Amino acid sequence: MNTIGTITDPVELTHYIEHWYHRRHREQLPRLADYAAKVERVHAGHPQAPVGLSDLLRRMIGELEVHMKKEELILFPAFRKGGVPGLEIPIAVMREDHEGHAVDISELRRITGGPSLPEGACKSWTALYEGIEEFIAELEEHIQLENSVLFSQFERCK
Repeated sequence: MNTIGTITDPVELTHYIEHWYHRRHREQLPRLADYAAKVERVHAGHPQAPVGLSDLLRRMIGELEVHMKKEELILFPAFRKGGVPGLEIPIAVMREDHEGHAVDISELRRITGGPSLPEGACKSWTALYEGIEEFIAELEEHIQLENSVLFSQFERCK
């Protein structure tokens, strides 16, 4: 769902981010971590098995939850009020988190080879990689929307 540039009002945008991206990430990640654990267990001897994927996804669950809560409880309410002095610091922290998420995305791609399924992959492995692709695309769009559209509106608030 590409909305970059179509919604610019901070109140609408923060609600959209919460109701679309935050909700989706909370739904996607636990399911993907469970699929990853299953695929890792069942295909442990396969040379293309995504070893370490479930651990990475479970770590991302915690990191994203903390990040999203900071936005929902601190940053987004301030944005909805039109901004307050000192927002540059929490925005900088969110941007740093986004850089960490980008590193995690790179690691997801490394572990899954793109993601690229091996020939004859089972239904669980296929569903896992399709879900990983969808998650990566949505997380990258989420980050881009916040960095380019939302945060830039408030980084100069005094």
